[in-house]
Amino acid sequence: MKKVAVVILNYNGISFLEKFLPIVIEKTAKDAEVWVADNNSLDGSIEFLAEHFPDINLVENHYNGGFATGYNMALSKIEADYYVLLNSDIEVTENWINPVIELMESDSAIAVCQPKIRSYYERDDFEYAGASGGFIDKFGYPFCRGRVFQSLEKDIGQYNDPIEVFWATGACMFVKSELYHQFGGLDDDFFAHMEEIDFCWRLKNEDYKIMVCPSSVVYHVGGGTLPKKSARKTYLNFRNNFSLLYKNLPKERLFITFLVRLFLDGAAGFKFLIEGDFHDLTAVIEAHLYFYRNYGKLKKKRKYLKQKNVSKMYNGNIAYDHYILGKKKYTDLNPEKFS
Repeated sequence: MKKVAVVILNYNGISFLEKFLPIVIEKTAKDAEVWVADNNSLDGSIEFLAEHFPDINLVENHYNGGFATGYNMALSKIEADYYVLLNSDIEVTENWINPVIELMESDSAIAVCQPKIRSYYERDDFEYAGASGGFIDKFGYPFCRGRVFQSLEKDIGQYNDPIEVFWATGACMFVKSELYHQFGGLDDDFFAHMEEIDFCWRLKNEDYKIMVCPSSVVYHVGGGTLPKKSARKTYLNFRNNFSLLYKNLPKERLFITFLVRLFLDGAAGFKFLIEGDFHDLTAVIEAHLYFYRNYGKLKKKRKYLKQKNVSKMYNGNIAYDHYILGKKKYTDLNPEKFS
């Protein structure tokens, strides 16, 4: 059994496998075992791997269950001390594994960690999905050190310190395998988007730490499975955000949080309406209807989880700070508002 297993989940990503898998193998083989978990691709990915990478470790899922179920099925078949959930559209760099593992082994409370994520195309910029560590505000809006909504910062070393964060990106997530299985892995019902935030929050509710290790750097293309502008993506983001809030918030914060979110989501829907984005508007409405229809199921999930006030939540409204006050950088935010 290898200490570290790097697991690339693939769905119709033959072009990414062709481009990035050789780099992953070259820069990883001495430090970890490399796996490809295929989500029943229809683009010839399996045949491509058989021809060009016949010795690759391969798990074939018999259907496409999305990011969450895809990884849950694959990781149930892989033995290692640490898993690295790696998107197929990521370019890794030299010595990207060891600094993260060393940081995680320095503190038994660290459950999850991510490297610094830069943009593949704009090499000096942070990348949307993770940047230098993820955070969330009290109403459930995620942001990062290096990225607030669509405002991406250039990486000039301003976030090179390894710190505790709220969530680590699913694009490149290091996690202790024992804890992954102990706490049920990713929520299958999420399919894709925000499942890593939900998972990290569940671990934080159990007093584990989530970290970022910026001395490890990878480059992310982004939008590999769903394009950045997609009504399906809008639906999943709103739907899953509501679900993770309901599952993880302490009881005393539920009512006010959901009351404010109804207003804020209504404002988002109105913005889509006046911009003519009718598909996105419909996606927001459908996301709310999903929550109401599945309230009983979510209530059962919540019953079996621990909820508490956790560290590293931003106790402000990041949407107000950004869109009204014009705060575009993580460093613009009031540090006293972080719990």
